[in-house]
Amino acid sequence: MKRGRKTNEANSSSSEDTTEKESKRHKVVEKKTTVVQSPDWANLLQDIILQVFQYLPLLDRAHASQVCRSWNQVFHMPDLWRCFEFELNQPATSNLRTTHPELIKQIIKRHSNHLQYVSFKVVDSSKESAEAACDILSQLVNCSLKTLGLISTARPSFMDLPKSHFISALTVVFVNSKSLSSLKIDDTPVDDPSLKVLVANNSDTLKLLKMSSCPHVSPAGILCVADQCHGLRELALNYHLLSDELLLALSSEKHVRLEHLRIDVVSENPGQTQFHTIQKSSWDAFIKHSPKVNLVMYFFLYEEEFDPFFRYEIPVTHLYFGRSVSKDVLGRVGMTCPRLVELVVCANGLRPLDEELICIAERCKYLSAVGLGECEVSCSAFVEFVKMCGSRLSQLSIMEEVLIPDQKYSLEQIHWEVSKHLGRVWFPDMMPTW
Repeated sequence: MKRGRKTNEANSSSSEDTTEKESKRHKVVEKKTTVVQSPDWANLLQDIILQVFQYLPLLDRAHASQVCRSWNQVFHMPDLWRCFEFELNQPATSNLRTTHPELIKQIIKRHSNHLQYVSFKVVDSSKESAEAACDILSQLVNCSLKTLGLISTARPSFMDLPKSHFISALTVVFVNSKSLSSLKIDDTPVDDPSLKVLVANNSDTLKLLKMSSCPHVSPAGILCVADQCHGLRELALNYHLLSDELLLALSSEKHVRLEHLRIDVVSENPGQTQFHTIQKSSWDAFIKHSPKVNLVMYFFLYEEEFDPFFRYEIPVTHLYFGRSVSKDVLGRVGMTCPRLVELVVCANGLRPLDEELICIAERCKYLSAVGLGECEVSCSAFVEFVKMCGSRLSQLSIMEEVLIPDQKYSLEQIHWEVSKHLGRVWFPDMMPTW
């Protein structure tokens, strides 16, 4: 009996071992089957698909959205519609790119409340394209934009619109956004009342305002922005909007330090534009409050209009002359712009700038970028200028025609001397032959 019982127990144990081994074998087979099974692309994690979509151009993304329902769902996820650029023109008269009308309708219907970083690029000069931009703006009633840019690659565009129509569309965004931080509206009929609406709804968040060539804005309008938008860090405007009061408002204790101020000094009609003078005390207060600010000035003046400028020290760091400028003015630049970092001169005439460049090298100790267009400089003076500035000249763009050979240096010799003082190989720029 005992022997039979032991035999049964042994058989039972053996049976259990066999069952356990079979179970493990099946698990291994199942595991192997799972490994070699083809992946189901339609069920890929949405966040992975989303990351892929973020690197695709819009058209490719749209094509990919037609692969399956899951990919189409990702195509409409809010993260993909926070940033968008509307490109507008009239297809009947232009072959330039444009955002398809059906896509615009879909965005307004399904994604207007997702938009945060938006720009409108009018790529032709038609009034109809500008009107289309305003129509889209006026429908963004559920938006919460953080950045808005209105860009006209061909003028006049927005300036052709009735002022009331443009202001009405822009006000929709100003009122509904509440968190606008960046606004670029060059060459538009924006006015003082609309800026007051902007300030009333976005004063705590506005950090960048770029609005050159906006003729309906007065110094009082831009002063309202500076007085109440204490977080403003970047500002770009025309010189006629610059005032002592504005600089002092930007220099108040409650205002953050400005990082970038761009001033466009533009004259369309020689002799008919009267330019005011900013007091040195206002500049001093401004630079004391924002000692690291980049002050960029673009001059598009005729020679007789420079008289109010460069009469005393100003804290300009980047200086561009888009039209011909006299030796006298460039001489004053060397005496009054000690913070100068970059200097670009489009043209000067046929009088060599030897003394003026030497003066600039002596007094502008931070100068690191220079560009000379239709000017003249003797080779000896140019070598001396480079020697005084040394290796800090990280950018040096001089046309070969600018350099005048003299007894000391020929055009063949000058690049060796200049390269030696720069600490790198340098050649003058060559005029294209086509």
